[in-house]
Amino acid sequence: MAIGMGKSGKGRRGLSKTPRYRHNSQLKRIASILLSIALAGLLTGCGPDQSKMTDAELGLNTQQSRGRRVYAIYCINCHPAYSSSGNKGPGMKGLFKKEYLPSGLTPTDEHVEQSIVRGRNMMPRFGDQLNQQEIADVIAYLHTL
Repeated sequence: MAIGMGKSGKGRRGLSKTPRYRHNSQLKRIASILLSIALAGLLTGCGPDQSKMTDAELGLNTQQSRGRRVYAIYCINCHPAYSSSGNKGPGMKGLFKKEYLPSGLTPTDEHVEQSIVRGRNMMPRFGDQLNQQEIADVIAYLHTL
């Protein structure tokens, strides 16, 4: 047997030419990819699509349910309810939790009602299309977002 050769005759380093820790590096790579995918899912808000849920599943009361129906007719085309980014106008998710409305006003019922009734910039006014109860219902619904 030659010097430096093991019993198998393949050398001191082992039985194969594959690096000793290659298996561990592949596991680490796979784990980091899976972790990245999971983190991306959390950051994008994966979960049930609230726009497809029923009023009962969302826990809406009668007024909020009426507001959701009015919102679906007049507002949803420009303002997605369960998104913070919008189509033509801003999304409404977390509207009353923000420090300011897109207009720069504070998020109060009065300021939101003012925007609905009078319109703002590209948003048309709805004061002549919605009655006071429908406006109050929409505002009640917006509080749930």
